[in-house]
Amino acid sequence: MLLKPGDAAPDFTAKDQDGKKVTLKKFSGKKVVLYFYPKDDTSTCTVQACNLRDNYALLKKKKLVVLGVSVDPVEKHLKFQQKHDLPFTLVADPDQTIVNAYGVWGTKKLYGREYMGTHRTTFLINEQGIIEHIIEKVTSKTHSEQILKVWGMKD
Repeated sequence: MLLKPGDAAPDFTAKDQDGKKVTLKKFSGKKVVLYFYPKDDTSTCTVQACNLRDNYALLKKKKLVVLGVSVDPVEKHLKFQQKHDLPFTLVADPDQTIVNAYGVWGTKKLYGREYMGTHRTTFLINEQGIIEHIIEKVTSKTHSEQILKVWGMKD
């Protein structure tokens, strides 16, 4: 992991699920949950996204902006968002610029096979654009709860 808490979060410009330009700078003055996930519509990624969806009202009440990033293209993000009724922005990073800037692209292993992919990681970024926390051991089923606990917002 290249980045650590206290570092400035790398800014980025990319397209969301609707093909609209999104930049991290746009959310200056807000707390941002920037979560990286491997692939749209896979079982664990869907569980994670749906947990964030199901708890979105609470996250919003805590004034948190949720941005999901994967290397899938815009079209795939749109299908994923529509299929699961996701209320937050999905950022497309097909050229791997953002995943590389955040140090979450790397070697993974599955069933003894090595391949390159996105490591499921969440960055909690404060209003000044500084990384406050990094969740490397994401619990997909209870990710919202994990975010609120790490950020000290648990009721």
